[in-house]
Amino acid sequence: MTTLQIRLLAIIAIAIGAFFLFDLDQWLTLERVKAESARLAAYRDAHPLLATLAYAAVYIAVTGLSLPGATVLTLAGGALFGLLWGTLIVSFASSIGATLAFLAARFLFRDTVAARFGDRLAAIDAGLAKDGPYYLFTLRLVPLFPFFVINLAMGLTSIKTVTFYWVSQAGMLAGTLVYVNAGTQLTKIDSLSGILSPPLVGAFALLGLFPLAAKKLVEILPR
Repeated sequence: MTTLQIRLLAIIAIAIGAFFLFDLDQWLTLERVKAESARLAAYRDAHPLLATLAYAAVYIAVTGLSLPGATVLTLAGGALFGLLWGTLIVSFASSIGATLAFLAARFLFRDTVAARFGDRLAAIDAGLAKDGPYYLFTLRLVPLFPFFVINLAMGLTSIKTVTFYWVSQAGMLAGTLVYVNAGTQLTKIDSLSGILSPPLVGAFALLGLFPLAAKKLVEILPR
């Protein structure tokens, strides 16, 4: 590792360590957000621009550092800013944070992984060069893997940063809408597990697989 890589890794490790050392994770629980909702709403009313910027900054930091709490933050976005503005803010903040995590993984570990698994990584890169956006869109839309895993894993590939950003934002939009909308009824939510029902997950799966399936069908049909 270069000196710059070591310094960046140290900064990230310190930030993550401080998050847990000072029990900041307790602020990103459903119970705490519900308890503080009135106070947060009052602050939003008094300082709308500052509240928006602070919320977006926290969201970007949480997703950029792959910390737990993004789901609760998304619900809080719906509670504080409503469906339209909440979705808009969360969509950009989550995509920016995901891209930062993606870039950090690429900068810190891409060369090391390439040196050790060069042939395998080259094969993966070749597949992503052809169908990468379709696979990424499917992964974003179907909640089978934690998003932070996707961010870090994609950073080890050669997919373009711009492609990663816009496909991620498009793929996460449906889920963002669902959670922000649920957040507008925050007081009625007792658990995070019931927000995405099995039929809704199935619908997302079909929607996510459709572009990839359509592309493959076009490729195999006679011309």
